[in-house]
Order: sequence, then C-alpha cells, then structure tokens
Amino acid sequence: QVQLVESGGGLVQPGGSLRLSCTASGSIATIYTMGWYRQAPGKQRESVAAITSGGSTNYADSVKGRFTISSDNAKNTVYLQMNSLKPEDTAVYYCNADSVTTVRYWGQGTQVTVSS
Repeated sequence: QVQLVESGGGLVQPGGSLRLSCTASGSIATIYTMGWYRQAPGKQRESVAAITSGGSTNYADSVKGRFTISSDNAKNTVYLQMNSLKPEDTAVYYCNADSVTTVRYWGQGTQVTVSS
C-alpha cells in the first residue's frame, strides 16, 4: 500500500503561482511513476504532468512552459510548480503514483482556484 498526501492548493490571481506537494509513504519502493491529474467541474480527470523514478518528465500541452514537475527522493515528495496560472487551470488537483504491482494510488485532492 502507498499513501499520498497533497498540500499547497489555494486561491490565486491570474498570472500568479502556486506549488503543490505530494508526499508518499508506505511501499514507496514499488513506485515507478508519480504525477498530477486535475478535474474541473463537469469535466473528466486529465493528466497534467508525470515524472518517472529515473527523472523523465512529461506534460500536457496545456501546461507546457508554465508548470514544472520535480521530485525530492530523500523526502519521498513530488512537486508541481505552477506559474502563469490561468482561470482554466482551476480544478481539483490529484497526485497519483503508479506501482510495479500495476496498482494506481491517488491522493485526496487539493483545490486550486485561479480567479481575480
């Protein structure tokens, strides 16, 4: 089992920045990819960014150049730095971890609201 705890969401004005954190605990040795998804009201959950245990990253086209995913292996934590935020970035952001056992784990979600 893997537990994921997110933090860092909140209300920010357009053009502002936020950093989300996701700390993993439990069977972390089984994790090979971690990432962030988001779900806006009335929309499907979509992938935002991911990072592998080897450090490879990928991003949704809508966030490329604005968001950066990184990890601190010593702290078992993944970060999502979000810059130049837009109202359309408003969503609940979920951390996820993919395990070699093929199980996908999810955090509880953190609200990000971009509004003036």
